[in-house]
Amino acid sequence: MTVYFIGAGPGDPELITVKGQRLIRSCPVILYAGSLVPENLLEGHRAKQCVDTAELDLDAIVVLLRDAHANGQDVARVHSGDPSLYGAIGEQIRRLDALGIPFEIVPGVTATAASAAALGRELTLPGISQTVILTRYATKTSMPPGEALADLARHRATLAIHLGVRHIERIVADLLLHYGADCPVAVVFRASWPDEARVEGTLADIAPKVRAAGMERTAMIIVGRVLSAVSFADSTLYGKD
Repeated sequence: MTVYFIGAGPGDPELITVKGQRLIRSCPVILYAGSLVPENLLEGHRAKQCVDTAELDLDAIVVLLRDAHANGQDVARVHSGDPSLYGAIGEQIRRLDALGIPFEIVPGVTATAASAAALGRELTLPGISQTVILTRYATKTSMPPGEALADLARHRATLAIHLGVRHIERIVADLLLHYGADCPVAVVFRASWPDEARVEGTLADIAPKVRAAGMERTAMIIVGRVLSAVSFADSTLYGKD
């Protein structure tokens, strides 16, 4: 048997990969993060056991994986977005390795990609930004040395900030010195879900706009000049030469 860590994508059921959908519909055991993965994404499954793990701790999840392995059953372990980003699969993989249980990671569409699509923007423009930094705002989980938001801001790259909308004022304070008050910012709530919402502004005014919109969780913060750039060089990709 194999445990498949499947990236369900940002929320829209049509944004899961063909491989991920096939595995969900064929695996006899499904474990999914119900707080972030919409149930209609599981439509068409024929699993004998389908468990919402939102209320389970790591030990309880590992017991389910171990039992499936003992029964010779493949498991679709469904995570939101791409499981390699803030998916907490590392700790699960460590347990699986110790138990000798094989696994495979099936990538998914990231919240960053879905947010850029919602905004209708390219995050890498010639002469504006050729780097995208995916990070989070440190609260319960501390950041390693050199990865504090104020340190990353020195690069002036496009920033995609996870898990930080509740601390939008602190984020603005960390970025102002290097990005400037007029730097464009967009906050996308539940990108690709039916209730998707977004707020756009600058570092000078984004915090009150976010508070007025009532965004407190499940939102991606995108920061960078690419969000408003209209004057930039064409890439060489489609050049005549």
